[in-house]
Amino acid sequence: MSLQLLVITSMLPVYIPLTFINKSSNNFELPITWQIPTIILLTLIFHRKVVFRAFSIYIILGLFILPVFHQGGSLGYLLTPNFGYLLGLYPLIKIIDNLNNRNNLNVGNFLKNGFIAIGAMHLTGIFYNFIQVIFYSQFNLFLYNLGKYSLGKIGYHFLMLFPLLLLIKPIERLKRIK
Repeated sequence: MSLQLLVITSMLPVYIPLTFINKSSNNFELPITWQIPTIILLTLIFHRKVVFRAFSIYIILGLFILPVFHQGGSLGYLLTPNFGYLLGLYPLIKIIDNLNNRNNLNVGNFLKNGFIAIGAMHLTGIFYNFIQVIFYSQFNLFLYNLGKYSLGKIGYHFLMLFPLLLLIKPIERLKRIK
């Protein structure tokens, strides 16, 4: 579980340095982190309970001890739309763990469960954002947050499933050895 916590914590934002015509060095930030594919991978390898515990410790660590989240940490992070998507990783873990329970890990099932899991994660984030918008009576922010945190990222999250396809056969072999 400690190793999982370290892996989850280390998968922060992706930056690609781009040099533009005026020879200045700028960073282009992809709107995703490696945490989602990492959580999916850990869930495929380990049991859901272990990943839940590691992820819960990560949440506690980010809220109370260290700023390990994508854009910082502390209790103030509860007020950001990002926290809803972090909570959305719990249903993602549960859905991906269904592949472990059925012992039917193949490309089709992985992609089907992966799309459903990422959809569930985004729906949780949207619901959290909606609750915040109602609570603070700032309805004008809902569409902005929906575009920035869901519509702007969901395509990238779906694309991140495809590199994981390369790991399905090795994971399946590893599970047979256990």
